[in-house]
Amino acid sequence: MAEGGVRIADATMLDFCGQTMQIDSPDDNADVLRAALDAHFGTTDGLVAADEPVVPKVFISDMDSTMIGQECIDELGDFAGLKERIADITERAMQGELDFEQALRERVGLLKGLSTSAIDECLATRIRPMPGAKVLVETLKKLGCRTVLVTGGFHHFADPVAEMLGFEHVVGNRLEVADGKLTGGLVGGIVDSSVKKATLLAELEAAGEGVTSLATGDGANDIPMLETATYGIAYHAKPKARAASNGWIDRGDLTSVLRLLGIPEKDWVR
Repeated sequence: MAEGGVRIADATMLDFCGQTMQIDSPDDNADVLRAALDAHFGTTDGLVAADEPVVPKVFISDMDSTMIGQECIDELGDFAGLKERIADITERAMQGELDFEQALRERVGLLKGLSTSAIDECLATRIRPMPGAKVLVETLKKLGCRTVLVTGGFHHFADPVAEMLGFEHVVGNRLEVADGKLTGGLVGGIVDSSVKKATLLAELEAAGEGVTSLATGDGANDIPMLETATYGIAYHAKPKARAASNGWIDRGDLTSVLRLLGIPEKDWVR
């Protein structure tokens, strides 16, 4: 019997992947099971699901620090000589300590007067995909999954990132530009946690009843989306986001998502 009274019925290394162990329990207490796994296995990647995982029909993901290794607004802040100040606000917002919209508007306001050429240079020299990101997106697409990138960041970055990785649809914020410079404002509504969740729900409604979904993210702004998805996987995430998810990747790269879903490596798109 596992710690906290959760019984283990079976523990098997999956034939197609020697890195993945499947643990079956007759009990229905995911929180206790996760606590036991954390206590006994240390740094792991895992997914707790009521049924055998299947390939999702909808995949929705955060961008910054999830699909790419950077926070775009922090990198732009560096071009404006304000990276440390902006990064501190970003970190507090991701931890759930600040209101997201307020924090976003404050950071964008600090970028007023920055040339749009800084965005192009930032994209070219600093923005890099997370290891395994393209393999994950392209593999899911090949297997019939709809792929959506939804970000509290900006279309200036998200559109080229989506094209690079293979996402079919993008939802993000729009920086206001005048005379080739940022005005310090935004155009249109804000993509916050509620919009991320609403985007997932709209995709599920369009896909049909009973559709299985996957979401990946790392910060507090992703929590409603992660909680709503069939498989909400927190990627090297902040503690609040990890606690809210039924899956987590603390050790591997984004191909670990494919392993957790039981997708054999022979089916991966490399």
